[in-house]
Amino acid sequence: MLNYLFIFLVSFLSATILPLGSEGLLLYYANDATLSVFHLWIWASLGNTLGGLTNWFLGLYLVRFEHKKWFPMKASTRQKAELFFNKYGIWSLLFTWLPVVGDGIALVSGVLRTPIWYFLPLVLIGKAARYALILWGQHLLLTL
Repeated sequence: MLNYLFIFLVSFLSATILPLGSEGLLLYYANDATLSVFHLWIWASLGNTLGGLTNWFLGLYLVRFEHKKWFPMKASTRQKAELFFNKYGIWSLLFTWLPVVGDGIALVSGVLRTPIWYFLPLVLIGKAARYALILWGQHLLLTL
């Protein structure tokens, strides 16, 4: 059970603004015959989705400090992200799994106050699909 908790935690942290990756750990655990690949997929997907939700909350509440010197994102960067989000709409939430860009999409969706009932399902679908493809790809490579 600790392995599932660890993949959840690493997947969660990987989806926040921290520079981590969870794919290597997921593939490592997927090779362990005592662990369920399905459960690894579920826990990684949930952790990564909740990490994205953390970015959404950050965007929702921290944008009011944008004028402060310590704020990590420049107003011009945020405006570019807003233009992208407004152009592609809520469907861009399917791509929150992308490195660096995905964190920005989730953050901007919080800034723009995207309703959570749109945010969560789209982010979960995108992140779960990415993990499923990673696990499926590993399975295909190992069965060659």
